Amino acid sequence: MGKTISCSVLLGLVSCFCLQFGTALDTITPSKSIKDPEFIISQNGIFRLGFFSLANSSNRYVGILYHQISVQTVVWVANRNRPLKDSSGILNISDDGNLVVLNGKTEILWSSNVTNTAPNATTAQLSDLGNLVLSNGDDAGSSLWESFQHPCNVFLQTMKIGVDIKTGRKVELKSWKSIDDPSDGNFSLGFEHFNIPELVIRKDNQLYFRTGPWNGNIFIGIVYMYTVNFDGFDVVADNPQQPYYITYEYSNDFRLIYYELDSQGKFIERRWDADKGNWINRYPSHESDCDVYGICGAFGICDSSKRPICSCLKGFKPRNAEEWSRGNWSSGCFRNTPLQCQRDNNNGSGAGQGDDEFLEMQMMKVPTFPYRSLIVNGDCKDECMKNCSCVAYAYDDGIGCILWSGDLVDVKKLSSLGVDLYIRLPSSELDKGKSRKVIVITTAIAGIVVITISALFLWCRMAKHKGRNKKQKEVKHQICSENIGENSIGVKLQQLPIFNFEELATATNNFNHAEKLGQGGFGPVYKGTLDDGKEIAVKRLSKASVQGLEEFMNEMAVISKLQHRNLVRLFGCCVEGEEKMLVYEYMPNKSLDAFLFVYRVINNGDFRKIHDR
Repeated sequence: MGKTISCSVLLGLVSCFCLQFGTALDTITPSKSIKDPEFIISQNGIFRLGFFSLANSSNRYVGILYHQISVQTVVWVANRNRPLKDSSGILNISDDGNLVVLNGKTEILWSSNVTNTAPNATTAQLSDLGNLVLSNGDDAGSSLWESFQHPCNVFLQTMKIGVDIKTGRKVELKSWKSIDDPSDGNFSLGFEHFNIPELVIRKDNQLYFRTGPWNGNIFIGIVYMYTVNFDGFDVVADNPQQPYYITYEYSNDFRLIYYELDSQGKFIERRWDADKGNWINRYPSHESDCDVYGICGAFGICDSSKRPICSCLKGFKPRNAEEWSRGNWSSGCFRNTPLQCQRDNNNGSGAGQGDDEFLEMQMMKVPTFPYRSLIVNGDCKDECMKNCSCVAYAYDDGIGCILWSGDLVDVKKLSSLGVDLYIRLPSSELDKGKSRKVIVITTAIAGIVVITISALFLWCRMAKHKGRNKKQKEVKHQICSENIGENSIGVKLQQLPIFNFEELATATNNFNHAEKLGQGGFGPVYKGTLDDGKEIAVKRLSKASVQGLEEFMNEMAVISKLQHRNLVRLFGCCVEGEEKMLVYEYMPNKSLDAFLFVYRVINNGDFRKIHDR
């Protein structure tokens, strides 16, 4: 029971202490410090400053966190590189007026490290913006140190990321080493002028990502900035001799949104979703490998929709083909042919426009290190052409003419929007492209013509074949109808094969004169051999013959009626256009009339002698 009362009293004392220092006060003074786990809260309860630990770690840190968010959200850490090993930590104003973090041995693990303090009057106040300000008492204009000027990995509203030219002081974000370790990571985010201001991310002090130039409203290398409202952002970079920076502040005073540089080097927006009870990540700086700075090297272009993602700009080829074949594009590309103006200079003919031209590339993230020209859009091309060192130009309404000299690095094809980039090339390189285009178009047209002719030829063949079949059917129908009174004969005629003209022409060697057996009133008779080896006699109606389709069918009907072993058999017929042919069996020993004629000649026309024989 005694233990229960003691615990209750202790909890009550702690609650009262937290009420005094956590809710009623937002300030640390020389006489009022906080010990682990105490904290102070900003005036409207948005942020708190106190001690905390991270998941999977027993280390203790002093930092600024969102106070009313159920998910622990850290926006600034004081002793990020020197954590407390236990809960003995203290945050107070030291004797020299600095804000310090002490461990149980009173060792200083972190300090604001300023010199012009007023030790007895120095205070540290936490604002509703999340900014911890060290100042000399009530003098509002005597800010000595601010957490906003020494950020960690979070970009809060009204914070200014940039450079003070006069002092050389940079304000930049520094990533955590990992999600559970707030110590300095490998990535930093800063705002650099580059002739035209850009946000950049560095990895181990080397360029890793860039947004493209700021045009007064957006960074022109970020696709989503063209369609998403970023009215709250502001860039001050008009005077190169004055501090330049980027900041943002939303008009609706909405505080539950911030930007973070994570441990993997991505810069993302984080917005609180009350319905889901969690932070929602949006608009990451890196969406593909093409967002990595200079991945394709000098004069290379990155297109995430293609495989491989890197290729050389038109008119250029890989500097190291073997490395490129292995997927290492960092060596970049070089020109196939020097610019004409360079050749003119080398020949001593002086600088001139020569025969150089410009290749238009649409929807591009422009290269790094541009320089701005104040001339209007229509003169950008002329301005670049006059200077042989100018290798590319672009135009943006907010910036004006943008020019490049030297290597073109970090060129990226965007999925939409972007800027039109014009690459300087010798005209011979553009002519190659035109020639290839002409060849491709000519080949395509030739292919279409060939296909059309082939289809037409096939259609004609099919139509002709269809016509023949129709004609054959008509002939059979006519033969049958004209013999309707003689059913058995009609059936037999319908059973006769119908030969096509090509088949009989092949069988008779195109009606060769050598195959001719004789000729009568109907027309010539030819010997032929079908594909199956059967020998036939083809009786072809002559164009000079007075006989027509009626006589032709009469002969067919007569031969079909007469069935005798000593009479020649009718195999079939052919009717195509003006052609009419009867196909008989071939008689190698000739017909009876040949023998009758011979006997008649020998016996002087006395048929009785023939009979006697």
